[in-house]
Amino acid sequence: MSSWRELDDAICEASGSRRPGLAHSTLVFRGLAKSSFSHVSSLARLEGDYAALEPHLVRNFRKYAYRAIPGPTVWDWLALGQHHGLPTRLLDWTFSPLVALHFTTASWPEEDGTLLAVDCDRTHRLLPESLRAPLEREGALVFTTEMLGEAARDLASFDRLTTDQPFLAFFEPPSLDERVVNQSSVLSATSRPTFQVEQWLGEHPRLCRGWTVPPRVKAEIRERLDQAGVTERMLLPGLDGLAAWLRRYYTPGTIEQGEADGGGSMGGRDRGQEEGRMTA
Repeated sequence: MSSWRELDDAICEASGSRRPGLAHSTLVFRGLAKSSFSHVSSLARLEGDYAALEPHLVRNFRKYAYRAIPGPTVWDWLALGQHHGLPTRLLDWTFSPLVALHFTTASWPEEDGTLLAVDCDRTHRLLPESLRAPLEREGALVFTTEMLGEAARDLASFDRLTTDQPFLAFFEPPSLDERVVNQSSVLSATSRPTFQVEQWLGEHPRLCRGWTVPPRVKAEIRERLDQAGVTERMLLPGLDGLAAWLRRYYTPGTIEQGEADGGGSMGGRDRGQEEGRMTA
């Protein structure tokens, strides 16, 4: 991309095809502040036999965080855990390209960033029939936690839905707080904890689009986003977001770590410092 206008036109073109009767784009977006960052889950970053750790992490998180009561399904609890930095198989996305571009541009100003878009409608056409049924019945673009819970009451039953090919499902988290709402947050779940979104992207290139955002264009986009109020103050309501905005505002061109290496994320205060994870 050579300019904000060129990128904006490319996003509009990619968003043009949509399901009949659907008023908005079927794309979800994810931004990385460095193009070398990866779309690998926080669970996989534990390394070793991390898949075996997943049920223990979820069980103990629910045990010790029981007073939070995010909702009845395991997907509610996974969303809450992701929100607070628990290692999970989930990745953060957003319906808004502007939100994703915030996370692409708010740090590492001298590095190429990346904006990624995936067509979740066409992606869901590849789901097993039993998992597609709630979506088709509701006419929904993405799952709710209740709809996912209807098809798979726990992660083990979700994994058992895998046939020949692992799949990717997108769902909206419950409105845990204003961060989730303001960021138009979406979460993805792979059908195996060891199967990464990066692998899925490589196997389905026609369902995704990616744009490299060089430093000069980063600076232009950043200025446009700041003028439009798409800043940490809006996306991270509260003192954490205010402090992050002030840090960036008063140290232009020097922020190398922080709230910006992934798009549309719900996570906690310092999660952006970890390679390839989205923050909010």
